[in-house]
Amino acid sequence: MFVPATFAVALLMTICSTLCWGSFANTYKGTRNYRFELYYWDYALGIFGIAVVLAFTMGSFAGGPTAFVANLRAADGRNLLYAGLGGFIFNIANVLLVAGIEIVGLAVAFPISIGIALVEGVMLSYALQPRGNPVLLAAGVAMAVVAVVLVGKSYGALRSGQAAVPRRGVVICVVSGLLMGIFAPFVTRAMTRGNTLTPYTTAVFLTLGAFLCCFVFNTVLMRRPLVGMPVSAGDYFRAPMKYHLLGLLGGAIWGTGTVFNFVAASLVGVAISYAIGQASPLVACLWGVFAWKEFRGANARAKGYLAAMVAAYLLALVLIARAYVG
Repeated sequence: MFVPATFAVALLMTICSTLCWGSFANTYKGTRNYRFELYYWDYALGIFGIAVVLAFTMGSFAGGPTAFVANLRAADGRNLLYAGLGGFIFNIANVLLVAGIEIVGLAVAFPISIGIALVEGVMLSYALQPRGNPVLLAAGVAMAVVAVVLVGKSYGALRSGQAAVPRRGVVICVVSGLLMGIFAPFVTRAMTRGNTLTPYTTAVFLTLGAFLCCFVFNTVLMRRPLVGMPVSAGDYFRAPMKYHLLGLLGGAIWGTGTVFNFVAASLVGVAISYAIGQASPLVACLWGVFAWKEFRGANARAKGYLAAMVAAYLLALVLIARAYVG
């Protein structure tokens, strides 16, 4: 299988994962009057499909005992279960994140949800696999939290005198973040204990767990939605082909970022790789600002907070990268 031989390659892969994780939601924003519960079926299929493709290509490169099929046969069943369970939990968190995006916008939902997940996921992952300088890692995470606060301040300044941000949307994003931070420790466990999983096997079972979760959680949401009226399976089949393709593309983008993040973690550790990848709110916020004009008409205060947020996230990336101990 392909794994990074140097820290520079691993760092590049984690940055790619950041871009993917922060960009996938644009495919949903590209639909109009399409319910996220329907979009999510194609998205979940997309993340599983790309994980399988990469497992049989990059994950099977040069063969040997670490190739995907060989690793699948040798791995502990418990680790396969951990990876699948992590995907099941992740899926609930991500569905809630997409719901939050629909209620409060990309530039607010991502920082709240992923900011919480960053702190929780890094702490739990580091406890299971203490790799890297803890002081620099903690400082980097702290700066990421500062960035989350700054984007919230920016949005508050933008909406000064306007209707308040819906509290329900904020609560949904908070719950999403708490759940999102839990899935990383399951991945760490599957990749570091007993007959371990390779990053590619981990990704396949994590995305499989996410896809299977849709038949439980997403089905419930279609009947009892968080936003709007109930939808049916017939609404999915009546949707334009373009919307199905956007869902598959969104899943493929997120899934590629996930595989790259796990592969990089094989060298630098899950805590560092996950922490860098979870700088995705910076990317999402920039998309929200420049592509979707969520900050149209921003005043000087809002723009100042946005600039400070970008600086804080970049400093967080530098600190987390320097936490690596080769």
